Order: sequence, then structure tokens, then C-alpha cells
Amino acid sequence: MPSACISADDPCAEDVRGLLQSHLEFARSVTPPEDVHAMDIGGLLDPAITFCSYRRDGELLAVGAIKLLNDSHCELKSMHTAVAARRQGIGRAMVDHLVGLARERGLTRVSLETGSTPAFAAARALYARAGFTETGPFGDYRESPNSTFMTMEL
Repeated sequence: MPSACISADDPCAEDVRGLLQSHLEFARSVTPPEDVHAMDIGGLLDPAITFCSYRRDGELLAVGAIKLLNDSHCELKSMHTAVAARRQGIGRAMVDHLVGLARERGLTRVSLETGSTPAFAAARALYARAGFTETGPFGDYRESPNSTFMTMEL
């Protein structure tokens, strides 16, 4: 049976860079530039961010991160699953792991921004199944027809 592991990882690792590039290319292909909020590698090196990967037998299948916004609130960032690994529960495992990290750190709220177009329907459904509900903008975000904001109280 394959061995799977979610753990902290380096956004500069070569295979991670490739998956993050796919994430950015997707976001940029379906979202107007002013509403692309996906982070590049430099942004993921911020000390307020905990970056994680999902690997099975060493193969990178997904990435995700949490960004600390204040002492009680974090944001889910950079969620992306490799195309070949989708529909296997990997995205849900990553969401659950990141929410677990937030709980362990004593945070009381996790929020996220994702696209509002059909290209992001699977992501919105994943977050809703995980317990996130739609809300308004948070942090530095502004209202946009291209964004859906969701939150989960812990």
C-alpha cells in the first residue's frame, strides 16, 4: 500500500515549483489579472505562512498553506492538487490538515478566497463539504464578482 504524508515543505523545491507554476497558470488563465490572488514562491516564503505538501511514496501530489492574519485568524492559501491526483480525496486531506494546524495553534477562524466562476466550482464544493461557509471579504480583500470568500469558525 502506498505511503502518503502531509508535512511542511519548501516552496523552492523543484517539484513544488512546478506544481505552484501550474496553480498560477490556471488562476491567470481563468481570472482577470486584478483578481488573481494566488501567491508566487516569493510570497510563500513569508514567515507568516506555513507551506505543506502531500506526497505519496515521495511523489508530490498537492500543496497548500495557511497564512497567519492575526492571533486568531488565518487564511487558506495555494491549495492545488496535481491534475492526475484529483478526485482521490487528496484536496480534502490537505484542507483537513491545514485546518488542524490552525486548531493546534489556537486559532478560531480560517478563511479563504477562491474564484467565483465555473472553473472554481469543484474548489468551492470541496470547501463547503469541509465546513466553510460563504462570507464577505476579509483582510485586505475587496468585494469582486470574480471572488468567493468563505470562512470556518473553529
